[in-house]
Amino acid sequence: MSTFPYHVVGGSFSASPMAIKPVPAKDISAPASTRRRKLWELSHKCHCPVIGTCFEVAELRGLLKKVLDFPRDTSDFVLHTTAVGACESRSTVAELLHKQLEKRYPLTVRKFSAARDNAALDALWRAEVAAGNGIPAALWATLSHPACDATLEHEVYADIHMIQHQIGSGNRADLRTLKQQRDEISELRRQLEKARQENEALRAERSAETQSLAQRIVELRAELAGSAARFAQLTGQYEELRNSLPELRERQSLLRRAADAEARNQALAAEAASQETELRRLREQLQTAEEMIAQLSRHDEAPEEGGMRPEQTGERLSGKCVLCVGGRAGMVEAYRHLVEQSGGRFIHHDGGLEESLHRIDGALTAADLVICQAGCISHNAYWRVKEQCKRTGKRCVFVRNSGVSSFGRGLDEAMEN
Repeated sequence: MSTFPYHVVGGSFSASPMAIKPVPAKDISAPASTRRRKLWELSHKCHCPVIGTCFEVAELRGLLKKVLDFPRDTSDFVLHTTAVGACESRSTVAELLHKQLEKRYPLTVRKFSAARDNAALDALWRAEVAAGNGIPAALWATLSHPACDATLEHEVYADIHMIQHQIGSGNRADLRTLKQQRDEISELRRQLEKARQENEALRAERSAETQSLAQRIVELRAELAGSAARFAQLTGQYEELRNSLPELRERQSLLRRAADAEARNQALAAEAASQETELRRLREQLQTAEEMIAQLSRHDEAPEEGGMRPEQTGERLSGKCVLCVGGRAGMVEAYRHLVEQSGGRFIHHDGGLEESLHRIDGALTAADLVICQAGCISHNAYWRVKEQCKRTGKRCVFVRNSGVSSFGRGLDEAMEN
């Protein structure tokens, strides 16, 4: 046997005298058949798998630091070979590692102590290997067992050797898989960030539209209040003129004033009629604007059951062109499938989000029916669709959300009228 520091790779390092000098043993000859073997009593070829399997590198470094003085940059391999060499005989290092093994695996050692012969011990070892867990404890309990002969010791050595190779191969595969998963996570994070930015842009656009509509509502309400006050003033003047006519004493003056009053009355009536027409127009614009702001502010509602079935609309949609304005990009193909399955033709315009608004006029001309996703289009597109359909008398149905069931219900409503 070589003297300490054994056959370490890359040089040697100092140690305390007790760690260098082998500890005299009372009797280190072949162990009795009823006594478990010590670590230094195992075959030297078994020291490497025992040290490498039963001790983590950090733990081994901490244990050896108690009795050896070595540089901080000492490699893991040098520490391992040093510990293996120290176990050839009963030394301070060997006793320290032996005590640690005994302290760590008492339950497994007690379980294996029930084996009375080599065959029973071999069966316990095979069972632990097949289970795949607790192999370090089973390795120590088997090699230190008094019934472990040279044949079983060699078989255990061969098994643990191949297990270590398999673990190394599995670790390499796991590292490749881990790298692929990290790449996928990076890509998913990039896509998530892009989706967040698009969502923020959409929120900003809707917020701007909401503020614009709110400002328009304030202006319309102010105009309505002014028109109402003017109308009340003109009505009061008109009533005052009518009530003052019978009070005139002189006939000639009465006739003159009556003529003047009649002319003024006609002018005021014409102005009042004009004011009433303007008032109705402003009220219609106010109602439409309030409906639009309510649709834009409302959260998307959960899709309801129902919708048009192809077998109910196949004959009614035959030869008809359905224009969908707005809607989510991911749902367009579902809309198309529903219309084509019902025997119709489908065209789509995104409501000015990306496509030009000038193209919507041609689409409206070619369409027989119009389904407008009011919550998914721009303000200008909404008014353009509504005004053109009203002018041409074309059937147009406004739906609140972009679900397929809502689209189907809108198509049902368009076909029923």
